[in-house]
Amino acid sequence: MGVLERILEAKRAELDELSGRHLPSPPARRPFDLWRPAGAALRLMTEIKRRSPSAGPLSTRLTVAERAAAYERAGATAVSVLCDRQFFDGDFAHLAEARDACSLPLLCKEFVLDERQLDAARAWGADAVLLIVRCLPPGRLGPLLSACRERELEALVEVATDEEASLACQAEATLIGVNARDIDSLEMDANRARRILGSLPANTVSVHLSGLRGPEDVSSIAATPAHAALIGETLMRQDDPEPLLRALVDAAGG
Repeated sequence: MGVLERILEAKRAELDELSGRHLPSPPARRPFDLWRPAGAALRLMTEIKRRSPSAGPLSTRLTVAERAAAYERAGATAVSVLCDRQFFDGDFAHLAEARDACSLPLLCKEFVLDERQLDAARAWGADAVLLIVRCLPPGRLGPLLSACRERELEALVEVATDEEASLACQAEATLIGVNARDIDSLEMDANRARRILGSLPANTVSVHLSGLRGPEDVSSIAATPAHAALIGETLMRQDDPEPLLRALVDAAGG
């Protein structure tokens, strides 16, 4: 069994436990806007991820709150918060910790299969949630997009292939992220990601996901029509992410 299938098996097992978990009252929603007007800087979404199956342990020198505040000081547009416990050492409660420490909009990064996960994301302070096309059975993306709208959550729909991008567009997703890393094989293909990003409809907010390490990488994406990029493990390897993030923001045109 591959890593992705093990994660999804664990998610399915967690759903009943999640149903019995007390949820706080949802806070006021913050606008989650990654649109990049012509001539503007590439938007940078940073990430709080304490561990991953591929990278292993990452920096925990800063608390979730301290890292969220550091990202805001250094010029991030939004923060992605890993909420999976078993594989990423995350928690839905990390959303609340990040929200209390910064004014940036938050993305709940989870392996969403069910509306109960959307309820938890919204209750703990997410303004948007990740929906990964490859994780969903046929016909499930559309209903989950509708469920996000009902909960006033933006949905960032992640794709990695032309077929997945087509499914996202057919479901009328308006915020689409293209992962340069194949989440099954973990292989990186930046050229594939850029090609798919360039094929998305003009009214789609497009986000480059994975594989950006330094200012040159960010400058390269800033020269494309992409609206935003996610900077994840590169920053999570830094005990103090501010100097690197400031350099990335400068490279993005900020």
